[in-house]
Formats: sequence, C-alpha cells, structure tokens
Amino acid sequence: MRFYKNKKILVTGGTGLIGRQLVPMLMEAGAEVTVVSLDSLEHPMGCETIRADLREFANCRHVCKGQEIVFQLAGIKGSPVATATKPASFFVPTLLFSTAMMEAARLANVEWYLNTSSVGVYGPAEIFFEDQAWEDKPSTHDKFAGWAKRISEMQAEACSIEYGWNRVSIVRPSNVFGPWDSFRDSSAMVIPSLIKRVYAGESPLRAWGNGSPIRDFIHARDVARGMMLMVEKGVTEPVNLGSGTGVTIKELAETIARLAGTSVEWDTSKPNGDKCRLMDMTRAKSYGFECQVPLEEGLKETMEFYKVYGENFGRHEAFA
Repeated sequence: MRFYKNKKILVTGGTGLIGRQLVPMLMEAGAEVTVVSLDSLEHPMGCETIRADLREFANCRHVCKGQEIVFQLAGIKGSPVATATKPASFFVPTLLFSTAMMEAARLANVEWYLNTSSVGVYGPAEIFFEDQAWEDKPSTHDKFAGWAKRISEMQAEACSIEYGWNRVSIVRPSNVFGPWDSFRDSSAMVIPSLIKRVYAGESPLRAWGNGSPIRDFIHARDVARGMMLMVEKGVTEPVNLGSGTGVTIKELAETIARLAGTSVEWDTSKPNGDKCRLMDMTRAKSYGFECQVPLEEGLKETMEFYKVYGENFGRHEAFA
C-alpha cells in the first residue's frame, strides 16, 4: 500500500493481539511506526516503543505529537465471567483512554484516526448490520464494554459536528483470535480458553451445551488488513470486520480437539448461549475487504504459538 509509505503512524496497543499483526504490515508498507503499550516487551519489529498509561490525557497528548495517522487499538481483554463480576475494570479505563486518545489526536491535527469499536455495541440479534446498532441497547452480556465503545463512536460524531473534524474510521471487529491472544483464565475468550485446556491435558475436552450456537470468528491479521484498508480509503461510516459466514461452537471445539489429538464431550445440562451472532459484511466487501485466513489455518497457527509461549509471554493482561 503506497498510501502508507513514509507516513508517521502511532499504534496504541501495538504489542497486543491485533497490534502484533498490524505493525509489521504497516512497516512493510513503508510507514514509520511508533508503538504505545503497557507491556514490558520491545516490539520484535524494532520500531520505537513507548510505555505509557493512556488513561492520562497528558500522555495521550505527548504520544500524538508529530504523528500523521493514529490507530487506536488499546483495549481491555476479559472473559464473560470477568466482565460480569468486574465491570468497572472494563468500563472506566475504556472510557478514559478511548476519549482521551481521540481528543489528543484531534488537538494534534492528525491526518487520520482509526477507532477500534466492537461487536459489543450491538443489541441482541442474529445478524449485525452497521446502521441498526443504535436501534437497541447493547446485549446484557456486553453492557458495560458495549456502552463504552458506543461512547467513543459518539465522540467521533460530536467532533465532526462541532469542529468539522471528520477524519475518523470506525471498525467493529467480531470475535478476534490469533497468536498473542490472552490465554489467562480471567481474560481468555472461547478459542484461547479451549486451546489452553486441551494442552493442559483435558481429555476429552469438556464443553458446555450442545455446540449449536453460531459465532463469527476473524483472525487478527485479517482485522489488521481491514483497518489499513478503511484508513487508506478514508471511510468514515462504521464498518463490521468479521467472516460473515460463522461457525458452530461444535465445529470450533471439534476442530481444536482434532488438531490436538483428542475429542470433545458435551455437557448438555449447561446453557448454550445466544443461538447466532453474525456480522453482515456487505459494507466491508463494498470497500474491497475479504478475509484471507481460513479458520483452521488460523487455529493451527494459534495452537503452535501457545505450544511455544504458553500464557506467560510478557503481555500486560489488561491492554490488548
């Protein structure tokens, strides 16, 4: 992408799940990348890494100076149990760094800003259409994180109205997975949780319900590609980033078990969860986006990563 050549680009959360895919792609496109993270790790690509707490507005102002494009990826990772029992730990930091980073970028007059929203902004539905997001409240399962992400979307609209600052792309990723995910119990989502358990020796792999619910999974590398595409095209309307096809939890669990050489046992006394949660991908495809990483290929890559690194690879648990 020639668009990024010699651009000064800031990536917050650059050592997390999506950032680890995005940063190399930006550098390969010729960008001068600076990463902001709470991690103690240096980025393997050798780009400048700044450790900063983005809940502090002064830190946001500092890291935005001299940047042309900002990719705001910093986020909070949390399992459904963690988000239900510690909602303030998700809601408050998300509000603080999301609003502070966007305002700092506006004051720095950056050329463009990418705001990472979430599937959590949607109310209960089987298929999520971008323009229907505000027709209902976020699902009770995503209540706090969902509202925090909605507020950051509203902030972009407010800045456009009051200041004429219409330089924000908003992407809503579905269930993102891949290497550098969080495998810790307090923050692991379904894929890293299953991978961790199968390599801990759980055989057969025990799963809740009957496996019939359908979910939309997307590899972090595809999300990164989608982000770069929306920024390059100057897209200002919210865009879903998912597979759009979906997979049953049964197919997912059985694939992970097969790749690990075991089987799955279903506990049908446990709840299934929502029947279907899929992204409508019409808008993303209209801008030229297509997923490139097949689910099984992505699962193999993630499982190989876990076999090498396990869950203790230096990431700060809170920020993705």
